[in-house]
Amino acid sequence: MSTHCCDHDQCGSDGRQRDAATRRVLWIALAINAAMFLIEIGAGVAAGSVSLQADALDFLADAGTYGVSLWVVGMALAARARAALLKGATMALFGLWVLGATTWHAMNGTLPHAATMGAVGVAALLANAAVFGILWAHRSGDSNMRSVWLCSRNDVIGNLAVLAAAFGVFGTGTGWPDIVVAVIMAALALQGAASVIRQAVGELRQDRMAPADQTLPDTPA
Repeated sequence: MSTHCCDHDQCGSDGRQRDAATRRVLWIALAINAAMFLIEIGAGVAAGSVSLQADALDFLADAGTYGVSLWVVGMALAARARAALLKGATMALFGLWVLGATTWHAMNGTLPHAATMGAVGVAALLANAAVFGILWAHRSGDSNMRSVWLCSRNDVIGNLAVLAAAFGVFGTGTGWPDIVVAVIMAALALQGAASVIRQAVGELRQDRMAPADQTLPDTPA
């Protein structure tokens, strides 16, 4: 099986134009996420906020996701599904890491800096809203592009939660709102990972069955 342009809906000029448009969108998303990771990881460490650090690592994971997606654009369904499996596993690992970091901060009673959380949270929300907008057209695509859109959707929800945590920390004078939001972000990552992996496995199964269907002898009339 060829690794390029194997699916009938990807071949031809329409398929090439669609792939080119997809690549442009993914490059923009990758650049935004890489820049926001550098900004947010520094702010998260300085502010002592586990939710900001979790969001920063999510930006990094998403940048990697977009890079993998760029690599497999135009490839066969099986290649794209395998890439989606890798990204699903990465999302799951991110969720588990956040749960571990959250437990550590809860045990140590960390009190994050609410003002920094709020300012950086607004910047992150604007960045993710922009990515969410340009990826909207791909929300119902294959598992590879769906994983990209799910990452973007989770990011927007996570940023809103970080802002809520900033207000909570400011209002209560405790770090518990930050902890709660980090747990929510971990749950979103695990839920998204399960969805992507489930769809990718289904596509791999579909790809394995397709050659067998195509080689069946013609039934006499």
